Amino acid sequence: IRGLWSKHRRKILVTAGCLGSGYLLYKLYNSHTRRLADLQRQLANDREHDENIKAQMKAHFENIQMIVDSTTLPHAMRCLSISIREEIDVSSVMERLNRGKGVLSQSEKLHLWDQLKILSFTRMVLSLWSVTMLSLYIRVQVNILGRHLYVDTARALDTSSSHLLVRLFISLPLFYACLIDTAHLWLPFKPTATCPVIFWQEELDVIDRDDEQKFLSSADFLVTNAMPGLISNMQSAVSEVLKGMQLKDVITTRVLQETLLRIVDVFMSSGSPHHWVDYLMMPQDTKLSRTTSDGSSDETVSKFNQLMVETRQVLISTEFTDIVEISLKCFTDALVEEMETQSISGGLATGMPLAKMLPQIEKTIPVIIAEPGKNQFLQLIRDMSEVQVFFTLLYASMPQ
Repeated sequence: IRGLWSKHRRKILVTAGCLGSGYLLYKLYNSHTRRLADLQRQLANDREHDENIKAQMKAHFENIQMIVDSTTLPHAMRCLSISIREEIDVSSVMERLNRGKGVLSQSEKLHLWDQLKILSFTRMVLSLWSVTMLSLYIRVQVNILGRHLYVDTARALDTSSSHLLVRLFISLPLFYACLIDTAHLWLPFKPTATCPVIFWQEELDVIDRDDEQKFLSSADFLVTNAMPGLISNMQSAVSEVLKGMQLKDVITTRVLQETLLRIVDVFMSSGSPHHWVDYLMMPQDTKLSRTTSDGSSDETVSKFNQLMVETRQVLISTEFTDIVEISLKCFTDALVEEMETQSISGGLATGMPLAKMLPQIEKTIPVIIAEPGKNQFLQLIRDMSEVQVFFTLLYASMPQ
């Protein structure tokens, strides 16, 4: 054996070294393979958790839109419809015209017809603007509240779920892609350009039930408080645009469309920037706005006030202003097209005197302020891709 060892020592050492090295490499490879498999399983579990959360959020988002369409918006629209009928009444003017046949002087008749012209257009444009703005405002409200409730509930139920939720929101493009791709929508602006939203980092308490109800009921502000001022300013815009329009002037589809858009533009551009927000919301507390815009949180500031400040910040954002313009134009175009269809023998398409068109305007008012389930204009706005994307991004905005 000693001779064999002396004779083949080098070969034996090389062979043992190779075997040892091979075994060591095998162990290292096996350990690396196990770690890689564990990492892949962990990543798969994380992806599954993320997908579950995205599915839950998508379902919650869709439920919120259903709540708007089936509960919140119908109530607001009923109140708005009643208010418009009561506040702008043209029946008295029409009755005086009917009773005054052969009695009223020519100047008196012209004065009444001019009143009817201004009131009819005011009523129509006011209805168009109010229905559009109230529907958008309520969607902003409910999406903000729904997002807050979802995040607060996730935090309250499970810290780990909250961690996953935060991690998911940090990777916002994934969630955007999930919702946008499902709806087959085109994204008109980058996810980083979402509308400005104010959040309070330290607040982990859920929204109080009273604050929630108070926040939602604030949508009645337009009907209960702002309607007289809105009517007055809208009537001023109508009077300015129709100032040179005579009752015998021929009105075509294009002229009517341009006139309505002109009235809306004059109204929206009058006064201070975003003055129209004050018709939708109660006046803002300046001190509260300064406090929350600095990112600080005052314990005396209620959830309701925080939600209202956040809502106002959304309404004055550039993105929402763009949505308002798109929605108002879409509503106007569809309304004029509907009036052209309903006009006798296509009179509006070829042109008809303004005096003959006024009764037709009155017939369109019930169509404009119809309940959401039967309102084709509201459905048209709701289904616009730009509107759907905007509210998807609003709902997906996460506290920083």
